[in-house]
Amino acid sequence: MTERQRQKDRPWLMRTYAGHSTAEASNELYRRNLAKGQTGLSVAFDLPTQTGYDPDHILARGEVGRVGVPVSHLGDMRRLFQDIPLDQMNTSMTINATAMWLLALYQVVAEEQGVDITTLQGTTQNDIVKEYLSRGTHVFPPVPSLRLTTDMIAYTVSHIPKWNPINICSYHLQEAGATPVQEIAYAMSTAIAVLDAVRDSGQVPAEKFGDVVARISFFVNAGVRFIEEMCKMRAFNRIWDEVTRERYGIQDPKQRRFRYGVQVNSLGLTEAQPENNVQRIVLEMLAVTLSKDARARAVQLPAWNEALGLPRPWDQQWSLRIQQVLAHESDLLEYEDIFEGSHVIEAKVASLVEESLTEMDRIDEMGGAMAAVESGYLKSQLVSSHAERRARIEGGAEKIVGVNIYESTEPNPLTADLDAAIQTVDPAVEARVVAALQQWRDTRYQPPFNHPRPCKALERLKEAAKGTDNLMEATLECARAGVTTGEWSEALREVFGEFRAPTGVSSAPVAVTAEEGTAMALVRHRVEETARDLGVGKLRFLVGKPGLDGHSNGAEQIAVRARDAGFEVVYQGIRLTPEQIVDASIAEDVHAVGLSILSGSHAQLVPDVLERLREAGAADIPVIAGGIIPNADAEQLRAAGVAAVFTPKDFDITGIIGRIVDEIRKANKLDPLEVPA
Repeated sequence: MTERQRQKDRPWLMRTYAGHSTAEASNELYRRNLAKGQTGLSVAFDLPTQTGYDPDHILARGEVGRVGVPVSHLGDMRRLFQDIPLDQMNTSMTINATAMWLLALYQVVAEEQGVDITTLQGTTQNDIVKEYLSRGTHVFPPVPSLRLTTDMIAYTVSHIPKWNPINICSYHLQEAGATPVQEIAYAMSTAIAVLDAVRDSGQVPAEKFGDVVARISFFVNAGVRFIEEMCKMRAFNRIWDEVTRERYGIQDPKQRRFRYGVQVNSLGLTEAQPENNVQRIVLEMLAVTLSKDARARAVQLPAWNEALGLPRPWDQQWSLRIQQVLAHESDLLEYEDIFEGSHVIEAKVASLVEESLTEMDRIDEMGGAMAAVESGYLKSQLVSSHAERRARIEGGAEKIVGVNIYESTEPNPLTADLDAAIQTVDPAVEARVVAALQQWRDTRYQPPFNHPRPCKALERLKEAAKGTDNLMEATLECARAGVTTGEWSEALREVFGEFRAPTGVSSAPVAVTAEEGTAMALVRHRVEETARDLGVGKLRFLVGKPGLDGHSNGAEQIAVRARDAGFEVVYQGIRLTPEQIVDASIAEDVHAVGLSILSGSHAQLVPDVLERLREAGAADIPVIAGGIIPNADAEQLRAAGVAAVFTPKDFDITGIIGRIVDEIRKANKLDPLEVPA
């Protein structure tokens, strides 16, 4: 072995984001991935777990086990980590509104394994601000949500000192359209809001505040513009060092270190020619590994087929092997920072730092990140940036291979059998999970568990929520009492209330102008002519998001473009039942309904909307569906009565709006409008 090889840097933590169906199935998947050389666990929870509902709640219908694992109580958490020693594991849990609850379950399982909880290592995402802006799994209003985060941080610093209690997430901001400057500024402003809240809570002595700062980690996105992305990471480093030193007086450089993990960009993965996603993923990984001074501490890569559906174990293995080849076969880890001294890199970093600090000052003047969320400023900025990006793609200024350039292709053997090229979740899983939940509720106080009755624990939780006590102890008591996820959340909903975040649609500026002769102008003419033919002032279009899928980016872009095309748009945001969507459609007398679902629950929720429209005597309202919808499912939806189905390959939003006009004319038995050649 050479001297150089002996001094090779240790690789980053390698994870795959995983979890589906049931705790038992996910446990098997985790143990298989660990055996393949994965060095950490990254747990994906299903949407009911993320939003604090039990699997038998009406909003959970169609969502159970689809985008992650359902964890409804302590028994599920036991099964999830069965035969996985938690004292030897570094576990990342992608959970936010219910982060305190899941950490409590994790701690109790560790205690049952005989683990000293001070040795537990891992991360809870726990960044609620980005949920209001992009991801949509918030439950409570901003102020009590920040209290939950603050209480968790104070508790872990004292009791689980190796745990990262929060992962400030800029990842989802980029998915929602953030520019690099917005990504840095909004994430840093969130971190400042959190640190200020912890400091002002008085729960952590001033001499221990450096320990709080040292446990703050970040979760970032890396897009395909890998030089800009690498510079972004260096800018993040520089700003975090400045903020922690100057605002919080942290003198120890180790405590000021910018610690981040990465999930590389999923927004840029394409359904068209999905094999191109492999090289995109590699370039995105290089952005956060090439530069030693700004290298990620943990990396998880999406799979090549995530724009098609849920990846299979083999697809996840492929992504893991990409990391392993770079770490173990290349010479990347043998050198110091290879960009040190580059005037090109330094100039770009300096520019990003300056612009980001300016935007951070603007947010500070508004009263900080929480005030900027409540006012709608941050959301409208993201919707606007995303609309501009979509317009660049449609106009060809931003080129995407296989989508708007080099579109011709050979037959793809990877997707020859498209329905076998993704993981499917058995629809019967939901019924089994619901039945198991009912059994838990019926037997939790009986042997072998003998949990105390949960009502006392829930009452204590509510009393703590009404006062100022740290909520973690009461939450741990609920976990030990066999309380369910829905019961814990409902108790806090009673005290804190719920929150519907601003959509950002009404305040978003026009992204695509309608100069005469453009595609947008033609669509506007068709909208106006159809409204005249129907004898109405404006066509009315309802955009709905049934179920718990909070990925609202696509719905927002459709809503904004429809507004700009002359529609009156009804968009009430996320998390609606089919019944609420149909009621709004009737009340607003809409001419079309658009349903956006990316979580896979379309097969249950879309037919439900159709049936309710029929029962309401409104079967003539055309329903359009959009989302990650496999071909076989799209055929079934059309057979059920859906007028049109759009998926990520349909990137021309103006064209989609034109198709919606066509469906309105068809439903109302109007002659088709001639489209100029």
